[in-house]
Amino acid sequence: MVDQDASIRAAGVVLLREGAAEPEVALIHRSLRSDWSLPKGKVDPGEHTVAAAVRECDEETGLVPVLGAPLPRQHYLALGQPKVVDYWAARVARDEGFSPDEEVDEVQWVPVDQAVAQLTYPHDADLVRLAADLPATTPLVLLRHAKAMKRSDFKGADDAERPLSGFGRTQAKALVPLLQAYGIEAVYTSDSARCRETVRRFAKSVDADIVEEPALSEAEHTEHPKRAAKRLRALLADPTPMVVCSHRPVLPALVEVIAGLRITGPADLDPALPPGGFLVVHRAFTGDAEPTIIAVERHVP
Repeated sequence: MVDQDASIRAAGVVLLREGAAEPEVALIHRSLRSDWSLPKGKVDPGEHTVAAAVRECDEETGLVPVLGAPLPRQHYLALGQPKVVDYWAARVARDEGFSPDEEVDEVQWVPVDQAVAQLTYPHDADLVRLAADLPATTPLVLLRHAKAMKRSDFKGADDAERPLSGFGRTQAKALVPLLQAYGIEAVYTSDSARCRETVRRFAKSVDADIVEEPALSEAEHTEHPKRAAKRLRALLADPTPMVVCSHRPVLPALVEVIAGLRITGPADLDPALPPGGFLVVHRAFTGDAEPTIIAVERHVP
């Protein structure tokens, strides 16, 4: 078994777009290695793999991606060292312009079949096949609020007004590029201060309104335990890319709703998220009353 602690960690994308006749894939040519590969690179110390995948694609191609469903994690040896690479299917959010350098001297958009033949490494070709076969998805991020002030330290009369701690504010700041990576456009949150503060910085970054949902609060869930699940069912049916922020005691009921849908891919449905942790629910809409869940990712700070 490979010791992942000793492995090089990297992240990348299979970047797809609609072509004239069939989907196309972005390939990079690395001059030093004389190979054709997928946009990817090492995770910087302290960097989240989600942020690394976006950054590396941007640096190597000039294309800023929006992440879709995750692809199988790759394990292989690179120059004799074990390497672990996380990949996502992705689409282009914006084009910043490609600038060739000593690492990547060419970017090509090619049809899927050509990409499979042109890629130097078989594991890259396998990923392209998998990504091309995935349906279009849209994410719902289920987020536990960031670290709050301790209840014992809060002097207010209403626990709903208990704010984030200093560390919680740092977590909320770190969430901004992660939520941006998935192209989140809509923000729904419990009306408690610690939830509002968790998503406020992100909402401002994408100029989104914060929609308060009392049904997602701890107090409302204690009094009316079915309301949070009912509200999440309605949100799951809305294809808008969104984040839904709630509390630890409410999360099991929300995850149960997700688990009750049709799930066709890998799904980590553990509701025991730490503060600032989140699930990314990748939904495919095919005209049915409920979406199909293609995958569920679990991320912790």
